[in-house]
Amino acid sequence: MIAAIPAFTEDEAQANAAFEALLWALSRPGQIRTLPAPGESGLIAALIDRECKVFCADPLLMPAVLRTGAEIAEADRADHLFLGEMRDLSVLDQLRLGSDLYPDEGATVIARARLGEGQALRLKGPGIDGSMSLRVSGLPDGLWHKRADLIRYPMGFELILLDGDRLAALPRSTLVEVL
Repeated sequence: MIAAIPAFTEDEAQANAAFEALLWALSRPGQIRTLPAPGESGLIAALIDRECKVFCADPLLMPAVLRTGAEIAEADRADHLFLGEMRDLSVLDQLRLGSDLYPDEGATVIARARLGEGQALRLKGPGIDGSMSLRVSGLPDGLWHKRADLIRYPMGFELILLDGDRLAALPRSTLVEVL
């Protein structure tokens, strides 16, 4: 008897690799991981399906989001927010942060940034041995203060920073100190 083995398409393989890179980055906050292809499309394919609510601030990403069948939502109802270039902090005031009972209902924010240059941050928390530093630029002034104000662990949001084909993740459990 011959067993059928499903073959992945190239798109499925890239989505799987993007998902693996994201999980790796979330479990090792602040460490930079490489995606199989630049841009948000791999993360959209990996994270979004018909059960998701998505806020998409970048019109160029909208076709990829629409292909998933996800519901397009305002920021206050979204599970995932694709901000593109984060220009101001007002969208953060609308984020779902979960609750003590359901912290998993907090949003995931994906924004473009430049990794390895700019503002130095010291990171501490689960997945980090002691502390580590990360340099980030291209984000609005006041982001780190705003993030600290919003996160009341276990409530909060995950922040995924994307720089071409590189990403770094800052889960809600990560403490960020601006140096």
